[in-house]
Amino acid sequence: MDLTLWILALIQGLTEFLPISSSAHLILVPKLLGWDDQGLSFDVAVHVGTLLAVVWYFRHELRQMSAGWWRSLAGRGLDADGRLAWAVLLATVPACVAALSFGGVIEQHLRSPIVIAWATIGFGLLLGLADWFGPRRRDEHALGWRGALLIGLSQALALIPGTSRSGITMTAGLALGLTAAGAARFSFLLAIPIIALAGLHETAALVAEPARIGWGALAGGAAVSGVTAYFTIHYFLALVARVGMWPFVVYRLLLGVLLLVVFA
Repeated sequence: MDLTLWILALIQGLTEFLPISSSAHLILVPKLLGWDDQGLSFDVAVHVGTLLAVVWYFRHELRQMSAGWWRSLAGRGLDADGRLAWAVLLATVPACVAALSFGGVIEQHLRSPIVIAWATIGFGLLLGLADWFGPRRRDEHALGWRGALLIGLSQALALIPGTSRSGITMTAGLALGLTAAGAARFSFLLAIPIIALAGLHETAALVAEPARIGWGALAGGAAVSGVTAYFTIHYFLALVARVGMWPFVVYRLLLGVLLLVVFA
């Protein structure tokens, strides 16, 4: 794996769970530095690395959620863990439907710096408003089916490059009254099925066309992004519990303006 791919894997690990759009950075960095596009296969490989990181980080919560979910299926009642598991599953559906319906069109027409710039600014402002005015009274276990569905619908917007899947789901969570840490945790749990499904889809394509990129580069990228993402999750949760989302709002606004200056 050459140096450029190492750098991109590191960027993915740093940005996947921050509300600043990892896909936008993976598109923009090669454009700004004149690198060849790394391809969607590498993008998905580094996303799989971040999937492994979030599964390991939340392994205890996932075990409890799975147990609660199975208890609910067995008719033994719906506890907080089971309700959270159902909320994650429900919130996954809109993004899957949107990806199947519009993913190809968006991929062809919206992977441009100008689209990314305006999405970065617009959704950054929404994040700031939600962080400023959100009541922050509940954690992720308090989400009902309506709240989960609304967050799921917001996640579908993350198909637009520059939106940030984590950013838009945290925005919706804050607007629904979740604490910053609660919104972040639900966003991270919600990433698990989405990244897993995307990874399975692209892996099938890689098996059919193995010459698209070397498997060694894919494995190396996944490892680098995974280790980086694990530590990013840990320190991000500690940070937002203290200061909220505003450092990332400011970053998004500055980045969006810079992109407009460079590419407009």
